[in-house]
Amino acid sequence: MRAALREAEEAARQDEVPVGAVVVHGGRIIGRGHNQREMLKDPTAHAEMIAITQAAAALDGWRLEGTTLYVTLEPCLMCAGAIVNARIPRVVFGAKDPKAGACGSVYQVGLDARLNHRFETTPGVLAGECAALLQAFFAKKRDG
Repeated sequence: MRAALREAEEAARQDEVPVGAVVVHGGRIIGRGHNQREMLKDPTAHAEMIAITQAAAALDGWRLEGTTLYVTLEPCLMCAGAIVNARIPRVVFGAKDPKAGACGSVYQVGLDARLNHRFETTPGVLAGECAALLQAFFAKKRDG
């Protein structure tokens, strides 16, 4: 999660919403990303999507079985869908997202038996640090 936090800090330096993600396989990071929606002018350029794309390239395939995704903010519905499609078995996240979270707050995509893949979720890891980074970013936006 510390590596995901570093990615989130990089997003904040680039004036992006500070969310960071890493994909781990066999004890090493194979994908990393931070929000780049403003820079890329792409609504899908979430931290998770970028990290998942890098991980797929590293494993030379779209099935990311045996991996864990660490992300500083609870994944949204789009990212949770990508997690399902990538067959990621475990997601660890920091801060909850009460307005758009799809891993327990608004939706529970990872446990939906109607889908062809389910994933385990571990919420609240370094939640205070993850939330503080987001709160500071948005406070600065409101004040600036």
